[in-house]
Amino acid sequence: MLSFVARRLVLLALVLFGLSLLLFAWVRALPGDPARALLGEKATPAGIAAVNERYGFDEPVWQQYLTYLGRLLRGDFGASINTGEPVLSTFAERFPATIELSVVALVLAVGVGIPLGYLAARRRGGLLDNLAVGGSLLGVVVPVFFLAVLLKYLLSIQLGWFPTSGRQDPRIDATHVTGFYVLDGLLTREWDASWDALVHLVLPALALGSIPLAIVVRITRASVIDVLGEDHVRTARAKGLPARVISRRHVLRNALLPVSTTLGLQAGALLSGAVLTETVFSINGIGSYLFDAVNQLDYPVLQGFILFIAVVYALVNLAVDISYGFIDPRVRVS
Repeated sequence: MLSFVARRLVLLALVLFGLSLLLFAWVRALPGDPARALLGEKATPAGIAAVNERYGFDEPVWQQYLTYLGRLLRGDFGASINTGEPVLSTFAERFPATIELSVVALVLAVGVGIPLGYLAARRRGGLLDNLAVGGSLLGVVVPVFFLAVLLKYLLSIQLGWFPTSGRQDPRIDATHVTGFYVLDGLLTREWDASWDALVHLVLPALALGSIPLAIVVRITRASVIDVLGEDHVRTARAKGLPARVISRRHVLRNALLPVSTTLGLQAGALLSGAVLTETVFSINGIGSYLFDAVNQLDYPVLQGFILFIAVVYALVNLAVDISYGFIDPRVRVS
């Protein structure tokens, strides 16, 4: 197991090196000039030259990349051209909101998707199965931003059941320890603050988790149907094992392998998809920060965000690979 993890970490380092090179070239191929975007109407040749000299844009591209790579190796993602703040510290301040939203959306997708997919497979061809298949198709085709706007209009503005925006009611005197508002309320025993933060997450999580939920339902249903037709399940039934034991030990456990792979892929998609959801619900996460970075051609922010997402994505998939050996005894990581 340790050798497997070590190999994957070495491979991750090589992948990140290649990604940093491609990413560095890509952001500099974007149309526009960061110095002009920063100065706006006040841009003058002297001002543009001063900005380029300050951030090293006047140096050869290869020298800029070596400087950038050296900073990365020291854990320095640079400073934002737009605000001057260190990229890493801004991420640490804003990323908990994005992580919190993504985790709740993923919990929703897993908590509803796996049982619904399992029940749909066990009642194949029935009403529940048809509703689950139809609902999963609808969940995949409806864009996240459209669903977010629709949920906000119907359940917040029209019915008033949920807050329209933000992470927490500003009138609540909450203590923020970790930046994760729900967790902070639990740690400080400020139950009202934790509950209010959770209520603020309901609609964004529903919108963000709609596509992963639909995919998990379909993958679970298909996987359970395949496992139900395997020889070991028929043998277990012939031996007279209780239905509960067959379902838990022989069907669901084996069916979770493709579901785990899907969850690993969706985890990275949730972090990137949260950008649109945060914009609709005015959540001060990484979404608005990235939106401003794109408009301002803020190279350090764009590069840092994509690299950070790549690291998270790779670590999640590493955890999924390791989980295979625990989910199915037939699978062992060497």
